[in-house]
Amino acid sequence: MSADGAAATAEVAAGVRAGVTAGLTARAPAAEPLHITDPRMLRALAHPARIAILEHLVLDGPATATQCAEVAGLSPSACSYHLRALARFGFIEPDPGSAADGRQRPWRSRVSAITYGDPEASPAALAAEHTLTRLVQQGMDEIRDRYHERETQYPSAWRAAAGLGRDVLHVTPAELIEVKDRVLAELSRFRRLDPADRPPGALRVQAVVDMVPWFEPAEAQCLEEAQRLEEAQ
Repeated sequence: MSADGAAATAEVAAGVRAGVTAGLTARAPAAEPLHITDPRMLRALAHPARIAILEHLVLDGPATATQCAEVAGLSPSACSYHLRALARFGFIEPDPGSAADGRQRPWRSRVSAITYGDPEASPAALAAEHTLTRLVQQGMDEIRDRYHERETQYPSAWRAAAGLGRDVLHVTPAELIEVKDRVLAELSRFRRLDPADRPPGALRVQAVVDMVPWFEPAEAQCLEEAQRLEEAQ
């Protein structure tokens, strides 16, 4: 569910903001992580309704067009169009094994998590990444804003546990990748999308990891040039 030009983890998970699909039937194959570099796939996902639908399928398991329509704020027919688009690019697939009867047509997520980003991305791919990132960011901001609007209604234990943390790192690219991977790995231990894995009292919380270069491009270019000159001596 977050870094332009680098691997952006969708906790849908994204997705684009999520991890392992919950509620799958025993006959359904396990969902797998997906890394996207194809700008066509990025553009296909870069729609508020499609992000909401995929997030719902990843977080809450198989659902029909009618059920997804309630989440996406669309009519069932409009939702069916977006479901077919997601299926066309391999994000989801029909899940007849979870149907309550022959009239239902549930869909399931084929992905357990989505990352995207390529340091060598073309301008078209980079533009698609930026569009998707803006939409994912909007969704994350909406969750935060809803909490702040009703913060006084939450129990004190949750208000004490929630909050924003910020720090500054001075690292090399390799070290930043190591930090990011370690943080995300630790967060994944608590994803627990299968309700059976959750301890009593566990509820859903959004966690955002956003590591952004806080320097000018010229600074990095000068360092790289100095390193090349040093190695050439």
